[in-house]
Amino acid sequence: MKLSALHAESRASLAEGRISDADLDARLLVEHFSQTTRTDAIARPDLSVADDKVAAVRAAILRRLAGEPVHRIIGFREFYGLKLHLSPETLEPRPDTETLVDAALERLRQSPASDGALRILDLGTGTGAIALALLANLPQASAIAVDISADALAAATRNALENGLSGRFQTTLSDWFENISGTYHAIVSNPPYISTEELVTLQDEVREYDPAKALDGGPDGLDAYRSIAEGSRKHLEQDGFVCVEIGYSQKADVISLFEGRGYRLLETRQDFGGRDRVLVFAGS
Repeated sequence: MKLSALHAESRASLAEGRISDADLDARLLVEHFSQTTRTDAIARPDLSVADDKVAAVRAAILRRLAGEPVHRIIGFREFYGLKLHLSPETLEPRPDTETLVDAALERLRQSPASDGALRILDLGTGTGAIALALLANLPQASAIAVDISADALAAATRNALENGLSGRFQTTLSDWFENISGTYHAIVSNPPYISTEELVTLQDEVREYDPAKALDGGPDGLDAYRSIAEGSRKHLEQDGFVCVEIGYSQKADVISLFEGRGYRLLETRQDFGGRDRVLVFAGS
């Protein structure tokens, strides 16, 4: 089958199935499973695609039509310039979380320790996205990545290795601070922040494919922030900070929670859609 025909067939199938971003999803699936590139599609539209690869593309299209997210199908997602492999127990990293990386990077570059050894603690690391993005941009930094899932930590370890960052990246199996020691210049986290009741209202692609424990923030969505606020103080360097992602309506509640435990708000940052997404706190 010609490559151009495979692209056209895939786009049409997804469009007929009312998949949003059908053109993009079709391109990603065709390129991945046919092992071709965007350049091939433009410069070599008559390229012949082997039958087994055509079958693989069609199987992937059926999975997408059944509701499976495209990045789950191909097994990885780009984040802050890094290729990150996913696993069943990792949250799929999303562009809004790059806002947290931006905020943490700016402060770490201004840290008094920026010319020495910066230490970062990433709580609920999942794929390792936040920690690895920071390490990729801070050659003097090291990171401890924490998760309660061994599967997630295995994925994060693989991502560190494949992005050339494993020498400065370590993982720890821990329920928040349970197995953590030492102090850090930055404690960062994209924790579960959806209330248990709200989980049923999420899009099928999120509810059915992202792990529930990476989404469920308890009855009011704030359980993780309580754990982070309680445990961070004794693990912060004197000029260190805590940087957390939040749900769009949680700004006031999370600020109140941290300030009630003696933290000082340093910054609020909005995501690409103009919603409050990241809060940064000093320990005192």
